[in-house]
Amino acid sequence: MVAGMKPGSVIVDIAVDQGGCVATTHETTHHDPTFERHGVVHYCVGNIPGAVPHTSTYALTNVTLPYLTQLAVRGVDDAVAADPALALGVNTRSGKVVNPAVAEALAS
Repeated sequence: MVAGMKPGSVIVDIAVDQGGCVATTHETTHHDPTFERHGVVHYCVGNIPGAVPHTSTYALTNVTLPYLTQLAVRGVDDAVAADPALALGVNTRSGKVVNPAVAEALAS
């Protein structure tokens, strides 16, 4: 698929430090962040938020705090029943892996 992209196209693989999303990617650094394959520029820096730790911490806090608040106020059962997005983020429950993708990855 990458070979079929228009020359000069760009791939940003933000999951490269967890194995990546694209077969042609490999982890790069902030010092040397890009490379080209099949005429496509790849940006594959691992831990991108690490370049801006204060900003990334505030961003993560701002998006996760509402979920944590609902868990604290409602409890897990009511919170996940009321919010499908939150329910999708539950990986384990009552000592069991309940997220199918995580279970498959861990062969649970």
